[in-house]
Amino acid sequence: MSRRAAPSPPPTWCGHGELGASLALVFPLVLAYGVGALVVGSISAVDVPSRALWHLVGQDRATYLLVYAGLAAAFLVWLGRSGRRAALSLDVVAPVVMEAAIYALTLAAVIDLVLSRALGLGADELVAALGAGIHEELLFRVGAFAGGAALLARAGLPRRAAWAVALVASALVFAAAHHWAGEAWEVRAFAFRALAGVAFALIFWFRSLAHAVWAHAMYDVYVALIR
Repeated sequence: MSRRAAPSPPPTWCGHGELGASLALVFPLVLAYGVGALVVGSISAVDVPSRALWHLVGQDRATYLLVYAGLAAAFLVWLGRSGRRAALSLDVVAPVVMEAAIYALTLAAVIDLVLSRALGLGADELVAALGAGIHEELLFRVGAFAGGAALLARAGLPRRAAWAVALVASALVFAAAHHWAGEAWEVRAFAFRALAGVAFALIFWFRSLAHAVWAHAMYDVYVALIR
């Protein structure tokens, strides 16, 4: 008899997440900001607490840093007593930061595109961007990378060596093809596309062709929209 999954707890006023765990993850960022604001000599206009503290300590840097050191020590004590040290482990922090970065970048891009770019973009540019994602992945990742690796392995090259050679070669050909197609030569553009070719090849290899196609197409659409 299969067990039913335990129902998730109902949201509180702070949502589904636990407030304590959220504070544990956010507070190091608060500390970093407080010290960073002192270093660069700029405190946000909406940061009333830091401004109040700065004036309270008589604008003395040493005292200001001592207060933040005390806050950091209190934070570590609270982590230990509340049993929340695991909240700062890499396997907890890394996914949260990465997910937050995706949200931030996506939100910034969407707002910029909606407000200033999308209305001026032609359908032909969108179609071209989508098409490049599909056809270039088939040509360079399936053909040059996967096909090249298979041919090199058949020619007697060890599998890993064949994989590495095909990876680098397909990325370089991918970058060069854009200049062969008429784009003016520029070292930075070539290097950027070569690195992008490596990234798409790794996505294709470790995830799937679909992942590579979607990633490439969405990237090209984004680039077309922000031009």
